[in-house]
Amino acid sequence: MIVPEGILCSKSHEYLLEKENGSYNVGLTDYAVEQLGDIVFIELPEAGSHFTKGEVFATVESVKAASEIYMPVTGRIIEVNEKLVESPEILNDSPYADGWLVKIEADDAQADSGDLLEYNDYKEEIE
Repeated sequence: MIVPEGILCSKSHEYLLEKENGSYNVGLTDYAVEQLGDIVFIELPEAGSHFTKGEVFATVESVKAASEIYMPVTGRIIEVNEKLVESPEILNDSPYADGWLVKIEADDAQADSGDLLEYNDYKEEIE
C-alpha cells in the first residue's frame, strides 16, 4: 500500500493529508482499516458542517465492530466522499487514494496538528 508523502496521523487512527489547494483530506489509516476488517457501512456528515478537533464526525461499521471517527483538526467540511456511502468497501481497498472520508478547510491546521504524528512515527507508536 502506498502511503502519501506528508500524511499526519492521530493516535486515534485518523489521518490528515494536505492537498494542493490548501484543503485537507481526512480519513482512516490503513492500520485502523485493517483492525476493523470488512467495512459494511459508513455514516458521514453533510458538507458545510463544522467540527472541532477531537469531535466525532463520522461512524464506520465493519463485520467486527462499529467505530467513531474523530476530527484531527478543527475545520469545515467542504466535500464528502459520497462513493463510500454507496460502496464502503472502497475504504478497505484504498484508505488513502479513494477511501478518504471528507475534505475540510481547516481553521488553523498548524496550531491543531501539534499532536499528530508523521506516518513512520505513528507506525512505531502502534507496534
